[in-house]
Formats: sequence, structure tokens, C-alpha cells
Amino acid sequence: MTDQYLTIDQLPNRFVPFAGRECLFFSGTSYLGMSQNPAFQALVAEEMTRYGIAFGSSRNGNLRLRVYEEAEATLARWTSAPDALTASSGMVAGQVVMNYLLTDSHTTFVYGPHAHPALWHETTVAAPTLPFTDWVAELPNQLAQVPDGPLVVALNAVDAGRSETYPFDWLTELPTNRPITLVVDDSHGLGVGGDGTLRWGIWTELAKLVPASVRLIVTASLAKAMGLPGGVILANSSTLAAIRQTSFFGGASPMAPAVLAAFIRAESLYTEAQQRLTRNVGLAEIVLRPTGLFRQQPGYPVFYTEHAELYAHLLQHNIIIYSFAYPTPLDKLNTRLVVSAFHEPADFERLGETLRSFEKGRAI
Repeated sequence: MTDQYLTIDQLPNRFVPFAGRECLFFSGTSYLGMSQNPAFQALVAEEMTRYGIAFGSSRNGNLRLRVYEEAEATLARWTSAPDALTASSGMVAGQVVMNYLLTDSHTTFVYGPHAHPALWHETTVAAPTLPFTDWVAELPNQLAQVPDGPLVVALNAVDAGRSETYPFDWLTELPTNRPITLVVDDSHGLGVGGDGTLRWGIWTELAKLVPASVRLIVTASLAKAMGLPGGVILANSSTLAAIRQTSFFGGASPMAPAVLAAFIRAESLYTEAQQRLTRNVGLAEIVLRPTGLFRQQPGYPVFYTEHAELYAHLLQHNIIIYSFAYPTPLDKLNTRLVVSAFHEPADFERLGETLRSFEKGRAI
């Protein structure tokens, strides 16, 4: 188990200063490295001179900033969703949706394995922990036992903690004789996963599979790959119009407008970052796969390991990876290595050398 927390005084980047040392950073969720990207930072700084640091008014107020609708239109276009609505975080985005779905007291909620707390309709939810394929196999029987009334099926698009993407072909078999809403959290897929040259999330895949009678809603944090302090809800326009009228949405402050204005102008920066990430994941796969220490979905920037002792060895050699209990301190320790667009080829050579020394130590 990780025996210390590493506290620093700046945003983690390719290197992190710790205890007088420069440590190579293979952790976090900044997959595209946008928060650390100097060109994107310059765009944000420029837009802050126009929009300031925050806009504390309700999105439903009588004075509104056009940039929100412009950014939401861009997000809808990039993701191929009908419409988009931003929120101040991914957690708020999920909870706005759940609060809206709770309007009907007869609604039943069914959760997929390890469903993120952003999708919980209560403070504590006993989300399943069985393998995803087993959950899918059991789902028809589970749904058959659910009382009549609206049904919500809520799950993650990907298990980033274990580097596992999920198949969704089972969606075609969802019942069509009752109102069903499918809510999918794509926080760790938006920007790094999808079925196109530009990897803009899971909406397109899901929309092809869900029956016409099933309402589809996708939520996501924008603070991961996208590097934006906020969240987004993707759905049809009528659903988002109804969500916008809820007190839960209207009573919340929105995202900082400056970062959304910068986002609108940054399409080329995101494209370049995705290209760099694709290159870096390929380099990481060459180095990490032969060790047998990691599990990784091909092309995905997260490499999960059951060898928690690897954390201490890498830290000793000035490399920091992800290793702590999540989502609560009582949960099982999760240890994984995360690749970002800000890494350089030399970083993977150094990582490989350090892993070889770890393997030699285990063989003695």
C-alpha cells in the first residue's frame, strides 16, 4: 500500500518536483496534456481578460453569456450528439441528470459494475463489482424483476481504473415495452476513445445500438482529457431543455466562461495532442506489454497492474505512478500507469530500464 501522500505546489507536468528530486510523472488523468499545454494556457489567459476568472450567475438568469451556447454547440458537433449542456464539473453533470430522473418517484435505477458516484441517485449505492460480461449476462433477468414504471440503467463507458473498455452490443436487446433511460459516464473516454479519426467519445457507438424507444444520455467530466474545469451532458434537445429548467441546474454556477472560449479556438491543439497521445501509447505498449506486469486495452493510455509494490520501486527511481485507494480510503488499492500527450520518447526508454531492474529484483 502507498505509505505516503506526495504534496507539491504546482500542477503536475511531465516532471514533478518532489523532495528535492525531479520525478517523471506517469499518473493523473490529463491524457491529452491540455492543462499543461503552453499554447492552450495562452488562449485561456487571453480569454480571461475578456471574461474574468468566474461567472457566478445562474445560466437561467436574465443576462446570459453567448459563449456557453457556442461551446456547447462545438461539443455537440465534436461528439456527434444532438445537443450538449455544460456544468461546473463532471460530478455536477451526473447529479443534475440523476436529480432530473428522480422527478418520477416510481423510477427504478439499475447500475453497471463500479458505476461512478456521479451517477448515483442516492448518497450510497451498492454498485455491482462482478465482471462486466457477467453483469450483461444477468441483466435480462434483473430487468424482468423490476417493477413497472420508468427504468434507468446507469453505467460507465470504460473502466479506466482497470484499463477495460466495455462492449455495448447488448443494448440492442433492451426491452422496448417500458420507458428506459440509458445514462453512460464517458469521463475517461471523451477525447481518448471513440470510433473515428478524432476520438470524441462514445455517443456515436451508443446511438447506433440503442432501440429508438430508449432515451440516451451521456455525461462526462471535461477535466480529464479535455483539460477543462467542468462537465458536460449530451442528449437530445428536449431532454436538455427539461434538465435546464430544474432547480438543481438553475441553482448552480456554471463553468468559467474563459476556458470555454479558449476551447472553441483550440481544435487544432486537441488534434495535435491526440496524435501525440496515439504515438506515446504505442511506445508504452512496446515497453510495457512484454513485462507481463500490466493489463491494458489496446490503444488506451492506462496500464493497470496488480503489483502494488511497483509503486515504491518506481518512486525510488524518480518515477511517479498512480497508486491509492479509490473512490474511498476503504476501497482496494488501485495501481496504474498513465500515459499523456506531454510525454517524450525518452521517457519510455527510462521507464523500460526501471521496469527491467524491478523484474531482476523479483527474480533474485
